[in-house]
Amino acid sequence: MTGPLTQQRLCRLDDLADPGTRGFTLQTQFGLRDIFLVRRGTAVYAYVNHCPHTGSPLDWQPDQFLNLDRTLIQCATHLALFRIDDGHCVAGPCTGQSLTPVAVCVVEGWVSMAG
Repeated sequence: MTGPLTQQRLCRLDDLADPGTRGFTLQTQFGLRDIFLVRRGTAVYAYVNHCPHTGSPLDWQPDQFLNLDRTLIQCATHLALFRIDDGHCVAGPCTGQSLTPVAVCVVEGWVSMAG
């Protein structure tokens, strides 16, 4: 069980490239949880940094979660590809599965945990 993430500011929207990604380690009531943000335009998406196929982290180096053309999230372990807007796997060994979403919002220029 992972528990809910605590509500907090993560970063300024302007601190994320467009498109761009950034990883975070957050405290939950049951311990630490790694997540990452993906910015595309004014939209920001967040997911748990955990491949549904192997359970491994997705980033191939710190804060690098996108494929070369920066249109999809790519798993560093088996190169599975996930859509940015919903985390659904469209290619690779976990096709049809999805990343675990994390609720975030942008308020007054800050990306924060939602709820």
